[in-house]
Formats: sequence, C-alpha cells, structure tokens
Amino acid sequence: MADNKGIPANLSAGRPAGAQDLIIVRRHRLVRAMAPRPGGVLLDFGCGDGAQTLLFGNDFPAIIALDIGAGLLARLRDEAATRGLGNVVLPVNYDGRNIPLADGSVDFAVSFEVLEHVEEEARILAELARVTRPGGILAMSVPNRWWIFETHGANLPLLPWNRVPLFSWLPKGLHDRWARARIYTKRGICGKLSGAGFEILDSAYITAPMDVVRWRPMRKFLRSTLFRNDRTGVPWMSTAVLVVARRR
Repeated sequence: MADNKGIPANLSAGRPAGAQDLIIVRRHRLVRAMAPRPGGVLLDFGCGDGAQTLLFGNDFPAIIALDIGAGLLARLRDEAATRGLGNVVLPVNYDGRNIPLADGSVDFAVSFEVLEHVEEEARILAELARVTRPGGILAMSVPNRWWIFETHGANLPLLPWNRVPLFSWLPKGLHDRWARARIYTKRGICGKLSGAGFEILDSAYITAPMDVVRWRPMRKFLRSTLFRNDRTGVPWMSTAVLVVARRR
C-alpha cells in the first residue's frame, strides 16, 4: 500500500460512544444484517471502554478487544465480568502500530470510528488484513463527509464554535488543515479497503442517531420521523459510512 498522504495536522483521540448511545445499537444491528452469519473469533479494533464490544457478546464465542487505553480496557474487563462475559471478552492493550495477533487468527473484525484517528492509516489497514483470515469479514465505520456537521469538530481560526455547518463539505485540503480527524466518502473508504486486500460486500450510510440532541422531546421526535431507520439513502442524513468486506 502507498504511504499515507494528507494526514490532518490536528488528529485527536476520539471519545468512545457510551452504552446509552443509539449509535452503538444501530451499528450492531447493521453489522448483523449486512454481514454473513457471525462466528469464530471477533476482533474489535479500537474498542474503547467496550460499550460496543459487549453488544457482540452473544454473537461470538471469543472476542479480542484491542485498544491503546489501559484505563478503558480495565473498565471493559470489569463490565464484561459483571455481565458474565469474562471468559468471552479478552481486553488487549497495543502500541498503536502492530496488532499483537498472529496472521490469519481472526474470523471477524469490527472497527467503528477509529481509522480517522490513527497516525498511520495505511499501516493499520494492512495490519487488519494481516490478522484477518482469508474469507474472514471486516466491518468498519468511518465519519461521513456529507453529514451536515463535522462530527469531530475542528480547530478553526477566530471561531470558538467548532461544529460549523457544512465544514466537512469543504475541499479536502482545507478540511484537513483544521479538522480533528479524517473524514471519508463511501467511495473513498471502499477504495482503501479494496486496496488493502478486502472484497467489498456491502456499504451503507448510517442514519444520524441524534445522540447529541439534548432536549429529549426533540430527540424523540427526530428519531421517530426523519431519522428512524438504521440506514439511509440520503448522504446528508448520515453521520457515518459502514462497509462490510471479505478478506481476499
């Protein structure tokens, strides 16, 4: 794979989705609907505190939860034990470069809103391809360029409010100058996964979950009307792109 180009200058660590967030439920439902029947060993790459990981606890007999945050992994370990999944979920710390697993040792891998934060995008994709067995599945979501707001915010000059509408629609060079994370089109992320050795099986725009809307009546209204489905055909109603691919 080619070396990374156009890395945003202001890459920042992401905030893991919480157990109360609709987005983790939507991602789980979509993966189960879009991917072949799950089984074997699951790798959750960039698992955070495991709120998303634990939703897969009844889908796989073994789950490896990988993250660079030791504190987050400790919280996952405690919660997995509380839910009776201590023998299923194995939290593993890694160095941000090399996935500490053998070649072809993973049957199914997931990674949700992580790729946009890594320092070496190409290296991480190559590592995910290395540890996924031929015929194994990868489900990955990344921020959608065509959502109305920049989901990770930006360090914009003279503008203390970092979620300026349509900022993510700017040309890539301008966006990446101030953005706190990478952002992707559906074609772009599918191309990167294809180049890393994966065959694209399906892709979808994940409907905005409205988790950031704090006024509950408004959030409930939006979720029951415009944003009620898990996937949408309208790019500007989507916060993220989900791609399901098979390792060639």
